[in-house]
Amino acid sequence: MADVVIVGAGAAGLATAIFCKRHAPGLHVICLDGARRVGAKILVSGGSRCNVTNAVVTERDFWGGPARFVRSVLRAFPSSRAVAFFAEIGVPLHEEEDGKLFPDTCRARTVLEALLRELERLGVELGTGERAIDVRREAGGFVVATASGGEYHARVVVLATGGRSLPKTGSDGAGYDLASRLGHGCVETTPALVPLVLAGNTHAALSGVSHPARLTIRAEGRRDLRLDGALLWTHTGVSGPVALNASRHWHRARLEGRDVDVRLSVCPGETFESLEAWLEDQARARPRTLVTTALATRLPAAVAEAWARAAGVEAVTLAHLPRDARRRLVRALLDVPLAVRDSRGYAVAEVTAGGIPLDEIDPARMASRRCEGLYLVGEMLDVDGRLGGFNFQWAWSSAWVAGRAIARALR
Repeated sequence: MADVVIVGAGAAGLATAIFCKRHAPGLHVICLDGARRVGAKILVSGGSRCNVTNAVVTERDFWGGPARFVRSVLRAFPSSRAVAFFAEIGVPLHEEEDGKLFPDTCRARTVLEALLRELERLGVELGTGERAIDVRREAGGFVVATASGGEYHARVVVLATGGRSLPKTGSDGAGYDLASRLGHGCVETTPALVPLVLAGNTHAALSGVSHPARLTIRAEGRRDLRLDGALLWTHTGVSGPVALNASRHWHRARLEGRDVDVRLSVCPGETFESLEAWLEDQARARPRTLVTTALATRLPAAVAEAWARAAGVEAVTLAHLPRDARRRLVRALLDVPLAVRDSRGYAVAEVTAGGIPLDEIDPARMASRRCEGLYLVGEMLDVDGRLGGFNFQWAWSSAWVAGRAIARALR
């Protein structure tokens, strides 16, 4: 019988195994995964560069379950400790825009290989091609059954199977079923950090264009949520950090049966008064300049042209821009509806919103309140972070809390 069987060898599963063995080297720890080659999700993350964490991580960077739960876990193993941990295993990190921390090699494989080396150094048994299909209680612990016919007996089981995002990497939601067999519920899931699909074809002409933007999510019965960041137009709709962060809120509102409207400002930080004053200043300084040309000094040319055309002023000079038309243009620059009809779904989503309810988990141990000896970590819990390394930090933090608790319980 093993001391610990960890189901799932992604970021949270590998880290849990490592931290458990670091705290109690004598434990027999087995990490199982259905894939022949583990870590596929790590390898594709951050454009294959792996945004390991962020320089500043707080509970305000996450959505889902209670903030106090998330805060407790993050404080136990903050991003500064994650940076130190990766330096210890040979992966120094550097900071980029918005506090994102990447390996100095800018290669996700560097992160995965370092985790696997540490796993081997500590003597963790890695079972690949062993997809868990059942977990059941037995006297003194658990039995984990795999699709190959194998059975693993353990005193403690950790579920680290991920959510439903990027199912081609092995995250297909099977862990939720395993957890339910052991008494757990599940907050209904939706894709998150996923590009949005728009109706119509206006966006197609802007495909590939990126610029700062603000998205406002107006859901029936909820306070408006405003998100700022870069927006990327695509052939199917919009992507980029601000759209990815907005996606979970659009999906959750739809799941809850709420009417939801997404509004776009292509001039974030501006007010109606400041933008109108700017146009008036431009008219005095450059009266013969086309409105489109003036807008192109602060927006990508394609966006400036599209907004001027929609307002019916693309061929108008600043001197001949009527007050009503100017105000119509200002309103469109600051508040125009995005006709969101869907997202691109789990197939390309970077993370899952929803999952195992946090009130069923002890935040001091990541231990199940429903099943003694069961621990749950990572994405399969009802926690999802915004873009920027926050979901990986949740994996490292929840893994450290679980690993320490398991070692204390079994040592």
